[in-house]
Amino acid sequence: MAELEDEKNKALVIDIPEAVGVFDTFEDLQQAFYDLRMVGFHRSDISLLAGEDTLKDKLGKAYWRSSDLEDDPRAPRAHFVSEEAIGELEGAIAGGFFFVGSFIAMAAMLTPASTLAASIAAVAIGGSPAAVLGAVLARRVGKQHKEYYANQIERGGILLWVRVRDKEHEQLAAKIMKGHSGRDVHVHSWSK
Repeated sequence: MAELEDEKNKALVIDIPEAVGVFDTFEDLQQAFYDLRMVGFHRSDISLLAGEDTLKDKLGKAYWRSSDLEDDPRAPRAHFVSEEAIGELEGAIAGGFFFVGSFIAMAAMLTPASTLAASIAAVAIGGSPAAVLGAVLARRVGKQHKEYYANQIERGGILLWVRVRDKEHEQLAAKIMKGHSGRDVHVHSWSK
């Protein structure tokens, strides 16, 4: 490990090269990520710029551009989350709230004397409001995910970093990123 310093902050980095590129659309970024994974890059070797709140906490900057952070070792990182994973999370949130609401309603309404019709009504009455609440929360997750990428695109593009262990992997990562419209693709001698 090495330590890079500036007058304000220290940043720990490791002596493993890292390819970096900037993407103008989420779709191009996602395809580059999938291709990198397909050829053997591990998920933990691939990172993106963290969200704006984390950026403000770590760097104290209210305004930044992607080009300012490409080679800044202090730039906080995050893991890539695919659209499919967000969809699964949205489904789990909505479905979970429906189940909990239905279970509570059923437990409250079911007595030894209840009928099947009363049980179905209890599930429908209790589950529907919970499902609506779950759907609202799920939409919020999806909206935040989209805003995260839109914010980066607005500030110069979505940053993608990939740790590379040798020259062959440097070239492979760069080729994949450029092949999916990555721009300003280059390698620096350290990674975070």
